[in-house]
Amino acid sequence: MLMAKQARKTAASTRNGTKTGTKTGTKTGTRNPNDLPAEIKIDITFPVYAAGAYSHKDVNVDEDTVMSMYRNMLLQRRFEERAAQMYGKQKIAGFLHLYIGQEAISTGTATAINIGEDSVITAYRDHGHGLALGMTANECMAELFGRVDGSSRGKGGSMHYFSKKHGFFGGHGIVGAHVPVGVGIAFAHKYKEDGGVSISFFGDGAVGQGAIHEASNLASLYDLPAILVVENNQYAMGTAVHRAFAETEFTHHAAGYDMTAALVDGMDVFAVTKAMQDHVKLAREGKPSMLEIRTYRYRGHSMSDPQKYRTKEELEAKQNEDPIIRLKKYIIDNGISSADTLDAMDDEVKQEVLDSVEFADNSPFPDLSAIYEDVYEEDDYPYLA
Repeated sequence: MLMAKQARKTAASTRNGTKTGTKTGTKTGTRNPNDLPAEIKIDITFPVYAAGAYSHKDVNVDEDTVMSMYRNMLLQRRFEERAAQMYGKQKIAGFLHLYIGQEAISTGTATAINIGEDSVITAYRDHGHGLALGMTANECMAELFGRVDGSSRGKGGSMHYFSKKHGFFGGHGIVGAHVPVGVGIAFAHKYKEDGGVSISFFGDGAVGQGAIHEASNLASLYDLPAILVVENNQYAMGTAVHRAFAETEFTHHAAGYDMTAALVDGMDVFAVTKAMQDHVKLAREGKPSMLEIRTYRYRGHSMSDPQKYRTKEELEAKQNEDPIIRLKKYIIDNGISSADTLDAMDDEVKQEVLDSVEFADNSPFPDLSAIYEDVYEEDDYPYLA
């Protein structure tokens, strides 16, 4: 039985950049339950956005934008590295989930949307998305330190970044629970007729949460401007995808909700940008979709993760796919900038992050009197009486 199931999965192969699947949301037959069709045919193809398939010209960005994308990815990487160091020094308490290795996803998304008009919501691995959307290293680091100058005034910490200005709705700690919120935000965009799109990011481990499937159904049923994005870093909290899911091709899941889907190489920022551009366009037309973006985190699930579920050899091999190194090579190979200029940019970014640590350290802790601020709309907190 297991061999038969594996054979069916193996039959789904990649040909000419298209993922050939075995499921579709379109069924032939009648709606009358008493008049059954002779058969139900289900066939569908899922496009694949492969690494190396797109240039900056293919995604309509100029060379200055390419450099900005590279700088932003560097900022995310250096910020996370410094955050890990500060966690070790006990400047940061609680949990810390680093985005190292996944920077192409956040940056590609930010490049493809109207920041401030469109909406982004994600789980607890949220630092990269915040920085990609334009939040400063200062406010992000101060939030990690639990200081009043943080993006959530020091009350949210690592897992709860927010920025109304940038249309960033968090940072959420409960696995999968934020996706219905993201779909609700998409409903709000449609209701207000403001042209906005809501993008909900969640990890591969969250795919098993029922709330995501309920939200997917409603997004499709109501034709909402929603994009549901699986950031598949392949191990969830520490369990490989093939050990947790009967259907490991997450694009196939979209068929059950009559949604379009695509598979994206999340280690290539141009592949992510192109996929997002295409699916943002669909969302603005009232066509929700699902993206599976395959990526790889170079650090543990959190700082306490011993990472015994993967080998050292696997991790070293994956370093060759580093999205920042890939983009740096592209920039140099295409004569957009020189190695010396990029190295100088790296030094500048490292100093920016170092300055953010000083800023955070000098920011005061929230006053105890502010503990109930921003909890209830009412100033007198009637629910606490």
